[in-house]
Amino acid sequence: MREIAATWMRGGTSKCWVFRREDLQVADQSVDEVLLRLYGSPDHRQVDGVGGGTSTTSKAVILAPSSAEGVDVEYTFAQVGIEDAKVDWGSNCGNCSAVVAAFAIREGWVRAGEVETGVRVLNTNTDQLIVQHVPTPGRVLAEDGSTHIPGVPFGGAPVRMGFVDPAGRSTGSLFPSGARRDVLAAAGGVTVTLVDAGAPVVAVDVAGLGPSAAGVVGDESPERLDAVPGLLARLDAVRREAGVRMGLAESPEEVARAVPKLALVSPPSRDADEPTDLTVRMLSMGRFHPAVPVTGSVALTLAAGTPGTVVADLVAAHAAATGADPGKGLRLGTPAGCVETFVETHADLPVVGVTRTYRRLAQGSVVLPDPPLMPSVSA
Repeated sequence: MREIAATWMRGGTSKCWVFRREDLQVADQSVDEVLLRLYGSPDHRQVDGVGGGTSTTSKAVILAPSSAEGVDVEYTFAQVGIEDAKVDWGSNCGNCSAVVAAFAIREGWVRAGEVETGVRVLNTNTDQLIVQHVPTPGRVLAEDGSTHIPGVPFGGAPVRMGFVDPAGRSTGSLFPSGARRDVLAAAGGVTVTLVDAGAPVVAVDVAGLGPSAAGVVGDESPERLDAVPGLLARLDAVRREAGVRMGLAESPEEVARAVPKLALVSPPSRDADEPTDLTVRMLSMGRFHPAVPVTGSVALTLAAGTPGTVVADLVAAHAAATGADPGKGLRLGTPAGCVETFVETHADLPVVGVTRTYRRLAQGSVVLPDPPLMPSVSA
């Protein structure tokens, strides 16, 4: 039996256990095996581990100080399977990224500034540089819950996150197929935009799904969308074909469960409490997300700024009909509320970002039992 130092944190609309990279190095066991056992997987309840039984609460953040030029912290994200004995390393979680700067400052890896502190974070999953800024008045990390974001009922400490030059981090191109619109044969043919920024995303206009979408308009709750007969299966078929078209796998069966992400997009809802430019419902690990992944919002922002994409056409049509000015960023209508992105520059490179919050929930250690690591036959 082994105790592993860990910090439980909320980042954005997700929860994750945060580990120092060196602490997950266990003799004769891979990091995948260690994480699966710690989280209690495979088991839909994760009852014998620290996983929460949902995709947004079965995540790990693995950190180490960096010696690379222009980088302070190296960050690796792991999506730990729940019913599957598999850890997905293929993408980043933007919400979980929100915990990195604060953790690094508390660990002493980065010296706090007089008013605020900038931390240069390299996500190793996607080779993505993320510049984060957190308040540190008097060189003390401010962790009070002064800021609220959609999807979280309580306030948290703010972190401004900018993804530096995010296009093509996973595939080498903003539009991996070479086109701004593609027609996929899956489920009878669907027009999509395949975009890689922050994470690979397949954007699907709800109107293009046809009658088989059972009257879905795009602003329904995640629970209602999950319950639409056949919808999840059809969208997963679209997502898997898109993964092959993007060069992420050689066959639909080999496409990872977490990548690419899929976004159902539609015009702003008339019932929205705040003005938005686009309504989005995103899939996460086979179910609809309660808010929106940060990396997905980055991809949609760049797609919205490129004429001819499914996303840009929807945003432009809404602006023409209402006189709205979306500006450089994007206002996304999500199940939790409006998420607003920003566009700026860093060292003459484009930056797309969003403000998130974080909170430390617990700090101590998690216990790794001795092998065997897989559940018994009786389970």
